[in-house]
Amino acid sequence: MDLATSYLGLKLRAPLVVSASPLSRAVDNVRKMEDAGAGAVVLFSLFEEEIRHESLELDHYLSVGTDSFAEAQDYFPEPEQYALGPDQYLEHIRRLKAAVSLPVIASLNGSTLGGWTEYGRRMEEAGADALELNLYRVSADPGVSGVDVERLHLDILAEVKKHVRIPVAVKLSPYFSSMAHMARQLDWAGANGLVLFNRFYQPDIDLERLEVTPNVVLSTPAALRLPLRWIAILYGQVQADLAATSGIHTGADAVKALLAGASVAMLCSALLQRGIEHLRTVRSELEGWAAAHEYASLDQLRGSMSQRKYGSPTAFERANYIRALNTFAG
Repeated sequence: MDLATSYLGLKLRAPLVVSASPLSRAVDNVRKMEDAGAGAVVLFSLFEEEIRHESLELDHYLSVGTDSFAEAQDYFPEPEQYALGPDQYLEHIRRLKAAVSLPVIASLNGSTLGGWTEYGRRMEEAGADALELNLYRVSADPGVSGVDVERLHLDILAEVKKHVRIPVAVKLSPYFSSMAHMARQLDWAGANGLVLFNRFYQPDIDLERLEVTPNVVLSTPAALRLPLRWIAILYGQVQADLAATSGIHTGADAVKALLAGASVAMLCSALLQRGIEHLRTVRSELEGWAAAHEYASLDQLRGSMSQRKYGSPTAFERANYIRALNTFAG
């Protein structure tokens, strides 16, 4: 079966996309992704804080000695502590576009409405084929309502869309009181794609040092269940392309995402654990399953197990929860 497909209006030779990770920091790695059959690559994120740091650093050097609050200048780390700053990120896009032919999707990670959104335009100028907007926000202020949080997401998307002509995908968290409504609002606001879901990295506590420590836990195939449900529900209800991320480790996982209605299946943890060459295995398994079940095209396969097409639409809602509890054997 021909695996060629489209995502965000881009032509992809396969529905397997490498999601944002440190692997994309090296040009040679992205070449390996292309050779192994990836349809596109999402670059590691450029963070709002990094862009702010560059701006504040420039301001510092222009105004050094004009104030008496030297300790404030130590708030941000020195520039060499950043592996790739904003300007280096743009140069990295240029180098990749010269080295590979697969679509390169830049990633902006932020949480506030500000001038950092203009970097989307600079990424476009550097050659990025599309932009993934990673809205990573933990709403810890009790005075900020859910409506406020949703409005901020929509405002950030609108601001980015003002600056770019390339397609924009929004990478979301699942923590909305009405996920379907939020997805539709982003769809109406111009999102070309919705990436489901962002995995917030939860902090841990070091019991010896009594410190809060960062803690990165790679996904397992079980993590696919959450995006699977919502992609199946949203398929056909929004115009934006749907991308499944988190929990895709095998060809079978990719098949499930496509059956639910995803345009692409994104991989990260599996490649960090098994290497970039694991893409070949995932692609082979996907092709093998499609051939064994006599699917002629991805269009025939995609969405065939979504809520709107599945024989029992309530399977993705509350009724299936009750059924699961009643049939669990322990």
